[in-house]
Amino acid sequence: MNTTSIVSKVWSFCTVLKDDGVSYGDYLEQLTYLIFLKMAYEYSKPPYNRNIGIPENLNWQSLKSKKGAELENHYVNLLRKLSTMTGMLGQIFVKSQNKIQDPAKLYRLIAMIDGTEWVTMNTDVKGDIYEGLLEKNAEDTKSGAGQYFTPRALIKAMVECIKPEPMKTIADPACGTGGFFMAAYDFLSDSKNYQLDKNQKEFLKHKTFYGNEIVANTRRMCLMNMFLHNIGEIDGESLISPNDALVAEGNSNFDYVLANPPFGKKSSMTFTNEEGEQENENLIYNRQDFWATTSNKQLNFVQHIRSILKTTGKAAIVVPDNVLFEGGAGEVIRRKLLENTNLHTILRLPTGIFYANGVKANVIFLDNREASPDPWTKEVWYYDYRTNIHHTLKKKTMRLENLKDFISCYNPENINKRKETWSVDQNPEGRWRKFTYEELTARDKTSLDLFWLKDKSLTDLDNLPEPDELAQDIIENLEAGLNSFKEVLESLDKAA
Repeated sequence: MNTTSIVSKVWSFCTVLKDDGVSYGDYLEQLTYLIFLKMAYEYSKPPYNRNIGIPENLNWQSLKSKKGAELENHYVNLLRKLSTMTGMLGQIFVKSQNKIQDPAKLYRLIAMIDGTEWVTMNTDVKGDIYEGLLEKNAEDTKSGAGQYFTPRALIKAMVECIKPEPMKTIADPACGTGGFFMAAYDFLSDSKNYQLDKNQKEFLKHKTFYGNEIVANTRRMCLMNMFLHNIGEIDGESLISPNDALVAEGNSNFDYVLANPPFGKKSSMTFTNEEGEQENENLIYNRQDFWATTSNKQLNFVQHIRSILKTTGKAAIVVPDNVLFEGGAGEVIRRKLLENTNLHTILRLPTGIFYANGVKANVIFLDNREASPDPWTKEVWYYDYRTNIHHTLKKKTMRLENLKDFISCYNPENINKRKETWSVDQNPEGRWRKFTYEELTARDKTSLDLFWLKDKSLTDLDNLPEPDELAQDIIENLEAGLNSFKEVLESLDKAA
């Protein structure tokens, strides 16, 4: 049975549970608990004979031996007790609850998982199975799961550009379900890129990846995703911290940071005032290592990422458009980035590639540098993959092939040997163009929000996109405008 058919089989059971009110996310959560228990039991048997730390009365066999109400009660008790454990085990089961109220269906799900030997299954296969399930979960836009899922084609392109090397560390301070870690692992373990020796393989498994994810269920899925991809140990310490990465200066510095920090302009907390009413208050992180104090979440993540890079470190960060043009703290941070790092590349992304509608995003690529009296950024190279590009999640998804031209222009082998494809006379439609430090800093608010290609939909009525693409564009623009309007209203409320 191939990966696709296994994913289909495992996921098809969700339709059985939907009538009972079990959402896609809840189903994936229960799968995570049960697959982990099954693998832990397999590891406890020959030839592994490992003590995972799960008591015999809470192991996989204890679930298999029960039915009906007895099974339901035992499962609830099992989840509660395992949530108090330490290390990876505790992080997998933290805040765990039984969402399958029908014992007969729980029994069927256990039987389905029991029918597969997960430990002996090829790492690529079981990793692909779980990634497939995560993507299906992200398609459920009503649940909001898509906000934790970055398009895999984009992730792979970012990894190919950064080109991580063995024996170096990789961090993601808002790692979601771990997509960047999986792509980096695949790149490093691919024999076409590197022939890893024993020490390099051990480092890749145990010491390469570090992340933060504050949402317990998302962190659980990330840990399971990593484990199924052979990252970390089932009885080892968690490589993913539950702490908010922005709260304090990091204790470690990393060679690479690959990240898509959460969108949504403000970080806030809800509290009860003296009159007993609920109020929201913007969270402002007062960190001495930040260039500017702001409640803008993305700007804070950009500052944090720069702070946790080694002086030779590299980063690729997905950011919304406002990071490129917002004034105030945004202008300060952009100037500091141009001065203190080599912010060498910006990839403008099209709409229609994220599960959250109305998202206009970019990827900024930068190399960290030591303090210097002169700015490190000499020129910024732009690749416009937004103008006249149309993607939809179902009919015309963005694939890695769509970004191959960008990767070629980026020239990962040597970013100092690049050639523009744009020319005002010979190729005004070229998507690859550079702007100097002087040109950028002379712009109002040091705006990095730049376009030069003509939108053909405004001038060429004979070459309009398909109706469904036009409809999607309209939806994207309306939702983006609505989000901006909500932010203005929030600001006015705060001012009042």
